[in-house]
Amino acid sequence: MSTAIATEVPLISFLNQLQSQDWATAIQKLLPSIHQVDKNATQIWFSFFPLTLHQALSAAEDPDLLARELLLQGAYKLSDQIDSSHKFLYGHRYWPQVKESIEQYASETRSATDSLADQILTIAGSAAKAARIDQSLTVGMTAVGLMTLRQVGLTAFRAAAGKSSIDAQHVRKTPDQVLKARAKDDIQGLLGFLKTVDKKWTVVFDENDDTAKYKLNNLQDLAWGAADDKSRNWVEIDPRRIEGPIPVECRSASCGTCWVGVLGGAEKLAPVATRESKKIKEFGYIETDDAKPLIRLACQAQTEGAVSIVIPPWNGVFGKPLKAKQQSLSNDSAADETVN
Repeated sequence: MSTAIATEVPLISFLNQLQSQDWATAIQKLLPSIHQVDKNATQIWFSFFPLTLHQALSAAEDPDLLARELLLQGAYKLSDQIDSSHKFLYGHRYWPQVKESIEQYASETRSATDSLADQILTIAGSAAKAARIDQSLTVGMTAVGLMTLRQVGLTAFRAAAGKSSIDAQHVRKTPDQVLKARAKDDIQGLLGFLKTVDKKWTVVFDENDDTAKYKLNNLQDLAWGAADDKSRNWVEIDPRRIEGPIPVECRSASCGTCWVGVLGGAEKLAPVATRESKKIKEFGYIETDDAKPLIRLACQAQTEGAVSIVIPPWNGVFGKPLKAKQQSLSNDSAADETVN
């Protein structure tokens, strides 16, 4: 199907009209309908693949030049990871049913008049019925799937294999088992309650890989702990990973390389300090004043307990530059209206 034809599909036309705030509003409305196991993961995914960045790259005369200006590194193109970008969601195991339901909905819907949230619930219901599971387990994945469709287009979306990449051992885990594992803290021994700096905490960075974890000292930041992990050739896996599984360069919240999402245990990390709070907004990773948000800079986030994180496949510095570009466009538009 050509791009011209694809844009005539009512669902595509509807999605193309939505801005970032529309999606944010829908996700907040849907959170009560998303299973606890995927509430954080769904919000993290939307931070990992922001619509504003996609729109900027799509509108640029030279996307590669803009990517360099924004210091983008790694796999930032969602079109290259349609089936894998959401592997850290529990609902990823139902991706085949979700993807099929989205495609069917796009083909059958004559007019997209319902709200975004209502359409997500409708599609999630179809996927849940096909998978024979509770709808709460497909709502987050459906939202992710529709944003993926919005960014990659119908042709690429349909062309993706639509397969889950979770192995047989982990696919059998129940949501309760995953939540229980996230909440579990390391046993510190018989006199553990007396320990302070001697305490050790486990950081899990891939819940679908039992070897993807490392230990760090109490109040040590996530990046320093990861640097001690010599279990694999990390640079060979990802050139950004020069010290362990978490990419890191500056260790001073100046580069944004080490951003991570916190699936479980956000409350066990020290509150965001002023510099980290300021920089994650400048980088474009998250807009929040929460003391313990779901997106953190690993070089600043000190842990006071076991946590489960997810490492994004890319990094960059796009928040402040894109805001400046948008402000410039707004000023030019206002000037034109004044002249006219």
